[in-house]
Amino acid sequence: MQLFKLLGNKRLFIMLIGLVAFIAIMGFTLGPRASLSWPEKFVKDTVGFVQSVFYKPAAYIAGFFEDVRNMKGIYEENEELRRAVAQYSRESASYNTMKANYEELQDILGFTKNQKERYKYNYRTAQVLSVNSDPNNRTLVVDLGERDGVRPNMSVTTVDGMVGIISSVSNFTSTVKLLTTMDAQDPNPQPISVTAIGKEDKTFGVVESYDEKTNTLLMTRISEDDPIKKGDKIISSGAGGVIPQGMIIGKVLSVQTSQYGQSRTATIEPAAKFDDWKYLIIVFTPEEPE
Repeated sequence: MQLFKLLGNKRLFIMLIGLVAFIAIMGFTLGPRASLSWPEKFVKDTVGFVQSVFYKPAAYIAGFFEDVRNMKGIYEENEELRRAVAQYSRESASYNTMKANYEELQDILGFTKNQKERYKYNYRTAQVLSVNSDPNNRTLVVDLGERDGVRPNMSVTTVDGMVGIISSVSNFTSTVKLLTTMDAQDPNPQPISVTAIGKEDKTFGVVESYDEKTNTLLMTRISEDDPIKKGDKIISSGAGGVIPQGMIIGKVLSVQTSQYGQSRTATIEPAAKFDDWKYLIIVFTPEEPE
């Protein structure tokens, strides 16, 4: 009777039933079996669903911040690459400039060596500082002056050919008057006595003017029996004592009879190029005693 009274207590009865069910489930779970029971499946599915509900947003947020960190790293790498490309471009331009200058100086060195073997002159390389493009006063300024031994009327040339003469000198710079300013009507003309290579004892003439329309020099005072012809290379003869012998002037394009019929003239294509100035060569001749 007491047991039934005890069992009549509903709370205790429910606890007892729950304990028995728990022991039964534990025994069933620990026993060997091939598949899960439906309570286990229910619990696992419920836990898995809850985990997925929280895991996916968390994974998305974590991935977002990871992408942000990666984007920052990519941006920094791109900035480094931009700086590297800019540095490479500057170094490439500097290298190309140095290479061009080196090749030009190598050409000048070869030129001066050959000229020294042929003529007893000294040569100094001068850098062009400025260019006056006034058609009536085409001049250049170079970085050698009186302190370097430069004197007025010295010849100035490039590897290709003569470009002009020194017209004035200061302590540190000199002004070069170009052959393109030569004019027979100039009150102070500076004609160049010339001859042809291989015909030094037969061909004579004077270059005294430049034609801007045709970009050619005019050689005058050529005798009727002079063997000069198209294609001859014209150089300075050294007559007159101002322009030294052997300065390359240009090439004969044509020979024609002068307007008076007593002599002939020749049209000369200048050997030098008058459009790109970086370096010039000043010819130092022995100074004549006064």
